[in-house]
Amino acid sequence: LDVSMDMWSYFHTCLVSIWLHRFYIYSAVALGISLWIVTQFTTTRAKRKVTEPGTSDKLGNGCAPRQAQRIHVAGVKIFYGSQTGTAKRFAKALAEAVFSLNLPVEVINMEDYDPEDGLVEETSSRNICVFLVATYTEGQPPESAVWFCKWLEEAANDFRVGKSFLQGLRYAVFGLGNSAYVDHYNTVARRMDRWLWMLSASRIMARAEGDCNVAQSKHGSIEADFEAWKDKFLTRLQALCRGEKKPCRGKCKKGKCKTSGKQSKESSDREHEMSEQDNTEAEESFETSSEEEAGGTDSVIDVEDLGNIMGHMKKAKVLLLEGVNHSGYHLVYFMCQFLQVKPSCLMICALFSGYKLIGSHSGVKLCRWTKVFLQVGSRWQWVTVPSSPRHHTNPVGTEWRWRMDQPQQILQEALEKHQNMIRQFKGVSGVKAARLEEALAVKHCALSLVGEPIMYPHINQLVRLLHQQGISTFLVTNAQFPEEIRRLEPVTQLYVSVDASTKESLKRIDRPLFKDFWQRFLDSLKALAEKQQRTVYRLTLVKAWNVDELKAYADLISLGKPDFIEVKGVTYCGESSASSLTMANVPWHGEVLSFVQELARLLPDYGIACEHEHSNCLLLAHSKFQVDGEWRTWIDYGRFQELVRERERSGGARTFTAAEYTARTPPWALFGAKERGFDPQDVRFHRKNKAQDTSGC
Repeated sequence: LDVSMDMWSYFHTCLVSIWLHRFYIYSAVALGISLWIVTQFTTTRAKRKVTEPGTSDKLGNGCAPRQAQRIHVAGVKIFYGSQTGTAKRFAKALAEAVFSLNLPVEVINMEDYDPEDGLVEETSSRNICVFLVATYTEGQPPESAVWFCKWLEEAANDFRVGKSFLQGLRYAVFGLGNSAYVDHYNTVARRMDRWLWMLSASRIMARAEGDCNVAQSKHGSIEADFEAWKDKFLTRLQALCRGEKKPCRGKCKKGKCKTSGKQSKESSDREHEMSEQDNTEAEESFETSSEEEAGGTDSVIDVEDLGNIMGHMKKAKVLLLEGVNHSGYHLVYFMCQFLQVKPSCLMICALFSGYKLIGSHSGVKLCRWTKVFLQVGSRWQWVTVPSSPRHHTNPVGTEWRWRMDQPQQILQEALEKHQNMIRQFKGVSGVKAARLEEALAVKHCALSLVGEPIMYPHINQLVRLLHQQGISTFLVTNAQFPEEIRRLEPVTQLYVSVDASTKESLKRIDRPLFKDFWQRFLDSLKALAEKQQRTVYRLTLVKAWNVDELKAYADLISLGKPDFIEVKGVTYCGESSASSLTMANVPWHGEVLSFVQELARLLPDYGIACEHEHSNCLLLAHSKFQVDGEWRTWIDYGRFQELVRERERSGGARTFTAAEYTARTPPWALFGAKERGFDPQDVRFHRKNKAQDTSGC
């Protein structure tokens, strides 16, 4: 026991001593840590000086060690599409050769690759993409490459996809074919090369073509053709590793290459022209892209500013994002007067320049008439409604192929970004404080002015969320998804874009992707006739295109039985590579009026209800909306929300019709009124020292 007490006394004394001298101990530890940090810092600096990039030795293959210089080539990805295994075998052989150059390499079967997400990432990855693809029966790609080629073709020819979509991607193409089949020799490789070029990807070397026909093969066999191309590719790859942009053409004097940028551009133009003609002897072209060869620009134009820059349209290009419309949308003041809509119109739709992005596939932009509302002093409130088609072909996708955002996220971010954009108007000349405050509260939502919103798998849930917030819904569909129309829950107003009235003209204008597009179109109109809420046909007149199809339009109207038919002259937004439309195709308001009057004669159940001359629009309405001699084409939004809540409480048993939430049309909006659709209480605000804009339809 005494021993135990002595031990405890000893330890107690030590602990007390440590506690009393703790500040000295802390100081010693801090000094030690400081000395360690200084030592580490000094050592690191010394190591960096030893490994300066300029003192590193290059490898024998021409590529410097990756840590010793700026990385010009991060790696090589080899894509193959093979039917018999030859392309796969070539891909593996090329991978071994690239690996020997001390470069990362990956071999990818096109069947297992998602080009939509993957190729976009390659635009900034510093990788070189190599495509080895065979041509199969009747000039078709092998089964493993069908989807890859289909996506690439759609992206290259879809005006909603920007010309610079793959700008930054560097690539080379080697085709496998048989010249015995003259009409289809290496067509897949040629088309792939062409599609990549159209999307602004850069060729690092000319396309090469291997020939299974030994009698015609340039090197005696397809294997020899591949080996010859592989040697050239590896040489070019090593040059790229060293940071060389273009190879020497062998016409040098005093160390300077005579090949000028202009000559290089001309050679790439010739190579592009020859590839269009499927010429197997295409001239070599290095690091070229469609944007360079076209003398392109990366100008970005807001659609709403097109009127101010029309004189510069020949020099400007509109930059596009995934799944968007080339010319944007057209604002129709005329429909705003029909609908009596609040100013805070939220537009959730496909992305293009000017939108605030939401997640991966949505965007929000201020309605133009919301901006007008903040200044003009009108008692009326407006929504934007687009015109379709938008003076060019208008294809619609066949299925949802994108990463899907949840409707709660879309709505929350849309509301936040709408309010942020509204607040930016604070202090702007002419903006009224009361209207600024009112515009913060969103009352209306236009669902996808471009694209196909009904494809969104959670569209019904999004509509319900909007209604729970007291927000009305205006949804536009392109009439290619009849089952989705039938499953759609009630919206405030459902539009169908009737871009043409015959199978031939619809194919020309919409460029549909479904083979059974016409049957889908007709079935969609039949599905529209089953809806009980407000339905609208959207007709856009293009002179010399569709103004002579009155009887066919009347037949389609009898099929879908819409409540309203909006007829508008097309709006010209300048030159577009996606369209041959000119100002000569824009009908005068008198011509639109004549068309509507002729159409009304073929439709005994409809009458001309409203007109807005400035927007070049007229509205035909079903006679059921004419009560006691008065048109009721406007919407009672409060009543609509009550009806939606009643339906929700009943679990869907309570249904309602368009007639239950109509409102009286004001006299100045009626057809034949002297105001021609202008609200007499509207007051336009003009900035000081700015000439009045007298342009218009």
